[in-house]
Amino acid sequence: MEPVRLSVNVDHVATVRNVRGTSYPDPVHVAVLALNAGADGIVVHLREDRRHIRERDVEILRATAPRLCLELARAPDVLEFALQVQPDLALLVPERREELTTEGGLDVRGDVKGVANVVSMLQEKGIPVCLFVDPEEAQLEAAARTGARVVELHTGRYADAPNDAHAARELEVLRSAAAHAARLGFQVHAGHGLRRDNVRAVARIPEVEELAIGHALVARALHVGMEAAVREMRKAIRG
Repeated sequence: MEPVRLSVNVDHVATVRNVRGTSYPDPVHVAVLALNAGADGIVVHLREDRRHIRERDVEILRATAPRLCLELARAPDVLEFALQVQPDLALLVPERREELTTEGGLDVRGDVKGVANVVSMLQEKGIPVCLFVDPEEAQLEAAARTGARVVELHTGRYADAPNDAHAARELEVLRSAAAHAARLGFQVHAGHGLRRDNVRAVARIPEVEELAIGHALVARALHVGMEAAVREMRKAIRG
C-alpha cells in the first residue's frame, strides 16, 4: 500500500504575520521548511476577507511548491484568481465571515447544480477539484453528481470528540464514508483537527490517500520548528 501523503497548511503563519501588518513570518518560507522535511504538498486557503493568505503568497507558492492545493469558497474574485494561478488542486469549502475556521463540510446536497457549475469551470481549465464534505453518504452521493473526482472528508467530529468512545464512533463513520467514497470512484483525502495523537487511526483507513494538516503543525512548530514538527507528524502517520 502506498504511504499516505501529507499536505501542510500554512495559513496560520500568515495569520501571525497579518496581525501586526509585517512581512514576517513568511508563509512561503515556512512552506519550504515543511517541504524540506518531507511534506508532499502545501495547502493554503485564500479567503474572501484575506484574513491570512493573500494573492502574493499563492503566486510565489505556485512557482516554488511541487504540489499546491488552493482552498477556496465560491467568491467570484477568488474563483477568477484560481483560474489564473492554476493550482494543482482546487479544494472547495464553505466559508462564513464570522467563523474562526471552516466549521463543516460543503453542503453539496443542497446545491448540486451550483457546485457542479464551479467544478466544471475549474476542470475545463485543467484544474482538478476536491470537495470538502462531511462523512455522510448523502453528501458523497451528491458530490458524485458534480463531476468532481476527489473528496476530502471532514475529520472535525472525530478530532474534537470529547472522549475515546465518542472518537471510536466517529472513526467508524469516517471508515464507512471513505469506503463509500471509493465505491463512487473518488480519490479520498481527509483533514481538519488532526494531531499527532489522533492522526494514525485516520491514516490507517485503506482508502485515504492524503491528509491535510495545518493548525497542529504550526502550533507545534512554535516549540520545535516546522521541519521537526513535520518529521514528527510523518512518524505519527506511519505509526
